[in-house]
Amino acid sequence: MANDTLWGHPKGLYILFLTEMWERFSYYGMRTLLVYYMIKHLMLPQADASQIYGLYTGLVYFTPFFGGLLADRFWGQRRTVIVGGVIMAAGHFCMAFESLFFPALALLILGNGAFKPNISTQVGGLYPPNDPRRDRAFSLFYVGINLGAFMSPLICGTLGEVYGWHYGFGAAGVGMVIGLGIYIWGLRWLGPDHLHQLPEIEAVPPATLASDERQRIWGLLMICLITVLFWAAYEQQGNTIALWADTGTDRHIFGWEMPATWFQSLNPMFIFMFAPVITALWAWQARRSAEPSSATLMAMGCLLLGAAYLVLVTPANDYTAHGNPVSMWWLIGFNLVLTIGELYLSPVGLSLVCKLAPVRMVSMLMGVWFMTSFVGNYTAGYLGQFWEVLPKGYFFLMVAGVAGLAGVIILLLLKPLKRAIGGQAGI
Repeated sequence: MANDTLWGHPKGLYILFLTEMWERFSYYGMRTLLVYYMIKHLMLPQADASQIYGLYTGLVYFTPFFGGLLADRFWGQRRTVIVGGVIMAAGHFCMAFESLFFPALALLILGNGAFKPNISTQVGGLYPPNDPRRDRAFSLFYVGINLGAFMSPLICGTLGEVYGWHYGFGAAGVGMVIGLGIYIWGLRWLGPDHLHQLPEIEAVPPATLASDERQRIWGLLMICLITVLFWAAYEQQGNTIALWADTGTDRHIFGWEMPATWFQSLNPMFIFMFAPVITALWAWQARRSAEPSSATLMAMGCLLLGAAYLVLVTPANDYTAHGNPVSMWWLIGFNLVLTIGELYLSPVGLSLVCKLAPVRMVSMLMGVWFMTSFVGNYTAGYLGQFWEVLPKGYFFLMVAGVAGLAGVIILLLLKPLKRAIGGQAGI
């Protein structure tokens, strides 16, 4: 039944789409409120809140390495996803109690580690090798991620800001339970665990890697290392960009003040608006044999992210000079450019892992991909400490430089990357 199709894709894709949508609803609902909660409710200094935010969001992307290893070697993807979902639901509900703040963060970190890499891996596992639908499937899957991320600031953010922080955190927990229920109901349409496939498709002992496999892994690790800089800039959204929306942006519309948390819905809204457009563009380029390589697309994503921060430099300088909040259109433009940059990097990176990773290591290497976000998020928290030290225009210029540097490095290393990857088509 795993091979049943709907609208040209396996039915399992839509189960994973909905599961990840609700899981991301819960994660981004909590993330939307986190910095505001620490500064406005727990009364932490901004620099400390930034560090905690960076450490939490970083560890969320550190533990998937071990969750992938656990699935590859012992439990399989299905069981690991279910255990992770239960732990995360418990963490979200614990956030409703102030005294359980740090234990709740710990549960969310551990649960996400089990859940995150194994959902993404199962998307790739729905398709045979070299299936041209796989890249498009990850782009559709990415729409699901961002649909959940779009809804969560509007629902969890509004509940938290208007009715109380704990209502917002509780709503995030409900979302996680819904996602877990959908996943368990739809198991019939998912492929078998890679753990169970090994005796059928792998004749090589688990500890042995062929020469071309080693080359592909090294190439993948090179790309992962560079994208740390991308995530360090990108993950300012829930940290310093959230503070900019709260204090530096005029949020009034005909006398009504928009909640600051709603601006965190702009990025996911633009994702599901423009993902089909970008996917269609790539398909059009592919038909004409003009589609850029995966590494080139990722370099373009880094450069676009840098350009997004440049959009904010001029209004930030005006804010510093005059002290008046600036038009919200600057923040809208920032999110638009950032979103296009994200579409050029993140889903391409997920697909690249599935293309390059040996089957017996795919979940573990998906964890390595997410580990780049760990380092990037932690670095984002470190950079956020300069928010109250530097003039805002200089801060945004600094972050733009970090993202742009990643793009330049990838472009300079295109030839060595292709050699390391071993001539894989489209890389």
